[in-house]
Amino acid sequence: MKQEAVKQSHFIYWASGIVSICGIIFEVLFGALGSYILGDGVKQYTLTISLFLTGMGIGASISEKVMKRLIVAFIWIEFMVALIGGFSSFIMFGMTAFAPDGTDALFLYTVTLTIGALTGLELPILIRKANEIGVELNRSTARVLFSDYAGGLIGGLLFVFLLRPQLGMVKSAFFVGLINLTVAMAVLYLFRKEILKLKIHLISGLGIAILLIAGLFFGEEMAFSFEQKLYKDPIIYSENSAYQKIILTKEQGDTRLYLNGSLQFSSFDEYRYHETLVHVPMAAAEDAKRVLVLGGGDGLAVRELLKYGELESINLIDLDPAITELANNNFHLLQLNQGALKDNRVTVRNEDAFEYLEKDGTFYDVILIDLPDPNNESLNKLYTREFYSLVRNHLRPGGAAMVQATSPLFATEVYWTIDETIRSAGLETENFHVDIPSFGNWGFVMASRDPINLSGLDFTVETEFLTEELLSAFTVFGKDEDREIFNRKGEKVSLKPNTLIDPHLIEKYEQAWDNY
Repeated sequence: MKQEAVKQSHFIYWASGIVSICGIIFEVLFGALGSYILGDGVKQYTLTISLFLTGMGIGASISEKVMKRLIVAFIWIEFMVALIGGFSSFIMFGMTAFAPDGTDALFLYTVTLTIGALTGLELPILIRKANEIGVELNRSTARVLFSDYAGGLIGGLLFVFLLRPQLGMVKSAFFVGLINLTVAMAVLYLFRKEILKLKIHLISGLGIAILLIAGLFFGEEMAFSFEQKLYKDPIIYSENSAYQKIILTKEQGDTRLYLNGSLQFSSFDEYRYHETLVHVPMAAAEDAKRVLVLGGGDGLAVRELLKYGELESINLIDLDPAITELANNNFHLLQLNQGALKDNRVTVRNEDAFEYLEKDGTFYDVILIDLPDPNNESLNKLYTREFYSLVRNHLRPGGAAMVQATSPLFATEVYWTIDETIRSAGLETENFHVDIPSFGNWGFVMASRDPINLSGLDFTVETEFLTEELLSAFTVFGKDEDREIFNRKGEKVSLKPNTLIDPHLIEKYEQAWDNY
């Protein structure tokens, strides 16, 4: 009997670590789901972590009432975690496709609170059972707590580096649910002698196992059909990289790239965007032999750059290797970028743009900043005075930089704040906006160490859209998109630079795009 008690107590310690791993995976999974489907990653992760921890507190409080049949209580808690958590991602995608607006967020927050509460119930019950077996109180509590906290670290690492990139959000949920169920079934077997109506618990567990296994093998395909409804056109490629959700769609010849649900380009009109991004600064620079591209991993900006025979080298810095690999290997992207990243003048580095500029000692004639909009903390740092100061320090005198700067019509204050931030870094600026049908009215800011003069610029390469005559039109802004910004009270808005210490651009961006 003593040997069996020791065996049971040891398994309790292992079980506490395993269920802790599952709990933390569900916590970060819910944050990732919210970020992808609902947007605003910082907000969603903050809410899910807060709700999960609140749920754990509620569960710990409820656990005081669980004093008898501890093992049965633990088994059914794991059954519920397995079932609710396992189907969480699948149902979330379904609700996004079919349920009324707002119900998907309500569902996610409810599930987060529920799983948090169930997780909060687990640990006190396991500690109580370990003590009931007869192990010294302090020793058993310390061991269970150690297993719980260590399991939390392991769970976070597993989700980031293994589950999300390899299984995706739907399969990960089913897989982790199966782990919870496995722990429950192992406890059911190990403590079978003290469990009444063993067959009922066993049959229930087997039924849940069948559902989860079916979900693991077939749920992603069904969820994919749900996800398809989030996009206008059929999805032809889908990948969860270590950094983002990558989607390619295509319909009637229009190929579109989405990152975390945000449109990056449409093949019908991307040439308008990329010709403005590339050829204006290339024409403005006194010399244009060495170019740096920050972002632009799809290769479309590089395609335009390679039209210049005198160009000697292009350094492309894009954080996500999945994007640059897709640009080099996907048939649809290769048709668009014409294999640009394979050119021997191009060097691709998968690094953070900020960190690259901090350590790089190269000076460039032209710098193209083709980054996603500043809709989260990670991207915000690439729209700060500190970042643009680094850009200035890598730009040769007589050189030119071009920054994609969101829409001056839909996000007027954001656009002009980006311009103000670039100026605060000691650079001269010129402002452009271009009509791109898939995006609308889109803005760019050109920067240089020297005063900018657009007169006499000549485009020496073939273009589909851009002409010298259009440049003057690009620089004219209507009253509703000009630098003179007034709030609802009729008061003039004072622009201030966006910095690492005061990242106010994120909030402005969220408010601006809330209705679009």
